[in-house]
Amino acid sequence: MKFVIIKYNAGNIQSVSFALERLGIDFTITDNAEEIMKADKVLFPGVGEASTTMAYLRDKKLDQVITNLKQPVLGICLGMQLMCKYSEENNTDCMGIFGESVKLFIPKDNLKVPHMGWNNLTLSSGWLDPAIENQFAYFVHSYYVPVNSYTSAITEYINPFSAAMHKDNFYAVQFHPEKSAKTGELVLKSFLKV
Repeated sequence: MKFVIIKYNAGNIQSVSFALERLGIDFTITDNAEEIMKADKVLFPGVGEASTTMAYLRDKKLDQVITNLKQPVLGICLGMQLMCKYSEENNTDCMGIFGESVKLFIPKDNLKVPHMGWNNLTLSSGWLDPAIENQFAYFVHSYYVPVNSYTSAITEYINPFSAAMHKDNFYAVQFHPEKSAKTGELVLKSFLKV
């Protein structure tokens, strides 16, 4: 199986690489459109800010490559948010794979922003291993996607939000599976099985 991690100005490619190595998965890190399109599975990780990252993706035409992929694609953290249509982070138009808007958490009841730490997952549909139900995953984010028709898992922090989503061949998680121990391994294995 040819597994590709999309290389762009995202900060967590190294930790994602280590997570795949721990699972014994061979992969390539590339920004080459042809290599990405030939892959069996594609990982789209991300840590950073929405507008500068989208500008980089558009400049390299990687936004078009990603939206036209037919094989399974997994977006992680900022990767998931950029798959949405719009982000409140610097008023950014994103890729529009998921027809949802990304919103800024508003602090409430001594809950601070960013949301940082371990929170449990409640599954709402399909692609994730049922063993993930009520397990804890690691989050670091100030923006979130509200619960919607594409939501596969929900976490509550300030308000309920999409911890995972799925539409057609596109899968996404707001948390970091590469930093989420056994839960993260189960998420990556779930993606390998789709």
